[in-house]
Amino acid sequence: MPSLRSRLRSLATATFGRRALSAVLYGVIALPLALAGFFLTLVGLVFGGALSVTTLGLWLLAVTVRGALALGALQRGLAQRLLGLEIERPGGPGSEAGGAGTGSGIGGASAILGWRRGILLDRTGWRAVGCALLTPFTAVFAYAAVVIGYVYGVLFTLHPLLKRWNYNTVHSADGSTHRVSLAFFGQQLDSWPRWLIPFTAGLLLLAVAPLILRYALGPQRALMTVLLGPDAATRRIRTLEETRARAVDDAAQTLRRIERDLHDGTQARLVALAMHLTLIRELVTAGAAPDRVLTVVDTARGNATQAISDLRHLVKGIHPPVLDEGLPAALTTLAADSALPVALTTDIGNRPTPAVETIAYFCAAELLANATKHARATAAAVDVTARDGVLRLRVTDDGQGGATVGAGSGLTGLLARVRTVDGTLTCDSPPGGPTVVTVDLPHG
Repeated sequence: MPSLRSRLRSLATATFGRRALSAVLYGVIALPLALAGFFLTLVGLVFGGALSVTTLGLWLLAVTVRGALALGALQRGLAQRLLGLEIERPGGPGSEAGGAGTGSGIGGASAILGWRRGILLDRTGWRAVGCALLTPFTAVFAYAAVVIGYVYGVLFTLHPLLKRWNYNTVHSADGSTHRVSLAFFGQQLDSWPRWLIPFTAGLLLLAVAPLILRYALGPQRALMTVLLGPDAATRRIRTLEETRARAVDDAAQTLRRIERDLHDGTQARLVALAMHLTLIRELVTAGAAPDRVLTVVDTARGNATQAISDLRHLVKGIHPPVLDEGLPAALTTLAADSALPVALTTDIGNRPTPAVETIAYFCAAELLANATKHARATAAAVDVTARDGVLRLRVTDDGQGGATVGAGSGLTGLLARVRTVDGTLTCDSPPGGPTVVTVDLPHG
């Protein structure tokens, strides 16, 4: 059982640790910053809207939107630095730092007008404006949590030392004033043991202050994530761009591998086969001994057999022929050829598209290979089901665990392959195992 000292130390760390104090600092800064942004944005919108029929009004609106973007960038930076909240940059014409640029003549004027038009038509900027107008209503919760949890917690806890300052000023009917100490149900808290009441209340407030602040920051986190980060369409575009780039890279790597394998393996063997056939012709023409001719024939046949094997292996790496019989049959063959005992369960129903089948097969093959080579597993299980338009492949092994997506691991390549068809890959691999990798692919 932990000792009282260790519990008090843990409580002090949770309340006054670096992470907790960073949240407190954010709660103190966020409200004044939000109020300043709210006032400036509201003034800019009001005057810009009133003058929108003139060029000055449009410029004022553009500057207001650009200021809201700058405020959003500052709020994202503070949230990342003090709260550890990662919010992606939203993108858009005005989201990057910098101004409209410089120019001269007609080209410079066109660039400036294009910047203004881009700012005013950009959804990202107007979402930042909405965040600037709504942030004060969410930041006030964090500020109130800091005041209640920390300020009053400290004042109540130190009441025995601060009792000279913890008082209320009461005005009498005759016009005189006098000080009254803190009271609880009509009892003055100015002597022992009544000091224990505010002292205990202060300790309780400090103990729950981090929890109160965490929940109070929830609306602020949610608002900034929704309005200062990329919207669903932007995320979709980014995902498509990333998957397209990775698909192109994967195709280029596959072509280079095929070219290398053909050049270094199959082509060399076919050249040797042609040379041996030429040699056989020369030997037969010259009337060489049959055993010598047969030796060259055997060598040529070996080269032809190896070339055929290389071609089969190459084709299998592009599209396994066993997939022509369907994914369950392909996975059955894969499980039978695995170095580990594999328990296979399939419940697919309608056959998936060839692209989905190929991705699921290669994911299963790669995950079983990882379980054999890296996880030091002794057994594995492959479960494939199709429900509600989703083909789910789950590969489980009893290895040492510790697998993660990223850091150059093979799971990163699988994730890139899966995302080309809008699939997802998750990995649950605690140290010591077991490792469970789940791949969800569209099926319908």
